[in-house]
Amino acid sequence: MNVTFYGAVREVTGSMHLISSQQDRVLLDCGMFQGRRKESDRKNRTLPFDPEMLTTVVLSHGHIDHSGRIPLLTKHRFNGHVVCTRATKDASQFLLLDSAHIQESDAQYLNYKTLRSNLYNLRASRGAKLTKRKMNEIKKLLKKDRHALNTEVINKLISKYRLEYIEPLYTVEDAEHALDFFEGYPYREPITIGRNMTCTFYEAGHILGSAMCVVNVVENGRSMNIGYTGDIGRFDRPIIKDPNINFSEKDRDLDLLIMESTYGTRHHGPVDDLNDRLKQIIRETVERGGSIVIPAFAFGRTQEIVYILHELYDNGDVPKIPVYVDSPLAMKLTRVFGEHPEVYDRETHETFLENHKNPFSFGRLRFVETVEESMALMQEKKPHIVIASSGMCEAGRVLHHLRYKIHNPKNTILIVGYMAQNTLGRRIRDLGWEYEKAGRVGAPPEVRFLNKTYPLAAHVVRLRGFSAHADQTEMLRFLKSSNLNAKRIAVVHGEENESEGFVEKLRAEGYEAFVPHMGEPVQI
Repeated sequence: MNVTFYGAVREVTGSMHLISSQQDRVLLDCGMFQGRRKESDRKNRTLPFDPEMLTTVVLSHGHIDHSGRIPLLTKHRFNGHVVCTRATKDASQFLLLDSAHIQESDAQYLNYKTLRSNLYNLRASRGAKLTKRKMNEIKKLLKKDRHALNTEVINKLISKYRLEYIEPLYTVEDAEHALDFFEGYPYREPITIGRNMTCTFYEAGHILGSAMCVVNVVENGRSMNIGYTGDIGRFDRPIIKDPNINFSEKDRDLDLLIMESTYGTRHHGPVDDLNDRLKQIIRETVERGGSIVIPAFAFGRTQEIVYILHELYDNGDVPKIPVYVDSPLAMKLTRVFGEHPEVYDRETHETFLENHKNPFSFGRLRFVETVEESMALMQEKKPHIVIASSGMCEAGRVLHHLRYKIHNPKNTILIVGYMAQNTLGRRIRDLGWEYEKAGRVGAPPEVRFLNKTYPLAAHVVRLRGFSAHADQTEMLRFLKSSNLNAKRIAVVHGEENESEGFVEKLRAEGYEAFVPHMGEPVQI
């Protein structure tokens, strides 16, 4: 039996690992790569195997870097099942549809921008003065109204002028089809995923419904166990239960543990600092007369930020400026949170549910649903906080909030999560951080997105305590305090330096560990 590593190997996104027995092929996650558009698009469109050969997909959780390519499988002859926890199944019906919608919308918008620029250049090359009226005529040609694009006209003109046409990775229809393959199961219940093959889910503590799994395979009369952590969450955090450390007797001895390493060499700040630090950031930004843009994943991170803002506002610790969640997806996923109290920790039950309180709702909080509302909010000048998807600034409404706010030194861009290499979020984080360390002297750095270059004059602040990923100390705590006995540990889901650094630490602690290469098979 082999395990082959096809994604999130010496990088963070695109989680995908294939277990191959004599009779079955089981895929652990099928995530989307994120990063440079052309490079990630090429990776995402190319599957390293025929989907028809797969028996089952075991999905650790709903984040798109773990689930986002499932619609590609189901549109290319995959005939098996996607098994996950019940909460992950419920969340995925919104996450995958939103992913498809974003891809369609962003492709349309980029096609619009490409065509519009080409038409401007054609006018100028013919000697005609490109007046504002002429520009508006071109825009009017390409739009149905103020916001909606005339995709039929755009597509015809792109074809006519032989311009590069961007296709979405998959459509909303493809995502809807994929959801028919999902099956939700409770934690700690063995699930048949192949002939002589089962898996059991355990709480991962990462986001709602996230799971570690142990896959048991019987081959040639021998029983073998493969553990997969997915993304390991943090201990002693609000809302959901801690990572599980008590595995059933049949699942304790692992021939191989596939373990994440997002923060393999790093250590988070104390959780208790979050409220005070966020309070300081809000006060400083409001004193400048600015607003705060928070790029955040709609699932998990948004709810945690709202939870803490709720506490700050109730305690009167900050100016009560409006808080907007500009994500219809986040609104839907917040409802999913309410439908799965079985995954909440005891503190959340005691503080909120048993007192008939909603931790994700307070007076100054508003959810933005329509495009028109979002566009109006982007141009709002009065101080406010906007939480918008996506978390790595690669797509979604946050891009448009940034283009209105990024050039103004009054504003703050608050980084509250991990930014993978080659993402816009990573560029903003790194360039903004260097500018801040240099005392904000001289011209601000520039970043390019949505086919335009912008000065990064807004303050960029990192708030690390929000991370939903365990750091090195917490990952070691999981290994040492759990009753697992792993013969070998394959370290994945980390940039190369993080994975290799974590392997060094594991070896120093007496574990046999290694970092696989992309496409490398490991025999069990």
